[in-house]
Amino acid sequence: MEPTKISLTAPEVSSLWTQYMFDSMSICFIKYALEHVKDEDIVDVYKLSLELSTRHVQKVKDFFAGEGIPIPKGFTDEDVNIHAPRLFQDPFYLYYMYIMSLQGLTGYSLSLSTSIREDLRKYYITCNTETMQLFDKTIDALLTKGLFSRPAVLTPAEDIDFIKHQSFLTGWFGEKRPLTGIEIGDITFNMNKMHMHVALKVGFSQVAASNKVRQYINRGKDISNKHIAAFGKIFREEMLNSPVSWQSHVTSSTTSPFSDKWMMYQVQLSSQIAIAFYGTALSVTSRADIAEKYIVMVSELVRYAEDGANLMIENGWMEEPPKASDRRALAKGNKEGIENNQHDK
Repeated sequence: MEPTKISLTAPEVSSLWTQYMFDSMSICFIKYALEHVKDEDIVDVYKLSLELSTRHVQKVKDFFAGEGIPIPKGFTDEDVNIHAPRLFQDPFYLYYMYIMSLQGLTGYSLSLSTSIREDLRKYYITCNTETMQLFDKTIDALLTKGLFSRPAVLTPAEDIDFIKHQSFLTGWFGEKRPLTGIEIGDITFNMNKMHMHVALKVGFSQVAASNKVRQYINRGKDISNKHIAAFGKIFREEMLNSPVSWQSHVTSSTTSPFSDKWMMYQVQLSSQIAIAFYGTALSVTSRADIAEKYIVMVSELVRYAEDGANLMIENGWMEEPPKASDRRALAKGNKEGIENNQHDK
């Protein structure tokens, strides 16, 4: 007797769909990068990444085919011109992979935590392990080449202590307490992401075909720079070192390697992930002044992402994710059908 087939749950289908979009997007960037990167260590990182992304896309296709679910369109060779002139220099390609592998680790962990079916759990454990290896290889290359900007270090305390005053939570008036290690880590990571956003948007703004897309990307660049400045001000006040900028690694090319649709999706994805990481940082930030900054930044990114979604819809670029059946519409249609049948009689 064959075991009963267990259907994929809504979160499982959504995770696979999201992974397909992410990896099909990544394949476009990786193929283009491999046409230009000269550094053999970076080439090795990108070849590994291409192998993983290609395998993941095929695996999602297999899952969906087994469930009778339509394969997403995602992104294809139509969205990339691998022969376009170089838009980024080698160091940025390595930094880009560092940020994207970090985001992949976060996504796979979340997908694993929301997966019930055994085959899917095993699949995401494998994805996580593979992406850890990619992340490790990328970090090693950044460190070897002296390209990694290390976060600030802490002077060890002489003994453990407990918080004795509510002033630990304030930060508006008077003397502010020093940042905790958690707060330093979150600000550093979010600055790193924003520096990648700026470099991407500088490049994209040079090559976008649509004026509306170019204007939208430039607006996002201004938002990212404003957030970097706000984070940097906090670190200067605390006399801590800040991550470095990467926009000098953008070339002067004005020939687009990517479709406007692809670039808009990359910008949208980056904005959505930034919102999630800002929210995580907000949840563990104890100083009120920093928490307020995160709230303002999240609100700004939410408005920006919404406008980006509207622009993608306007151009027919936003692929609809899996969703529940519209029971209200089905019930309404059934009611109208019954009434029509009665009228005919």
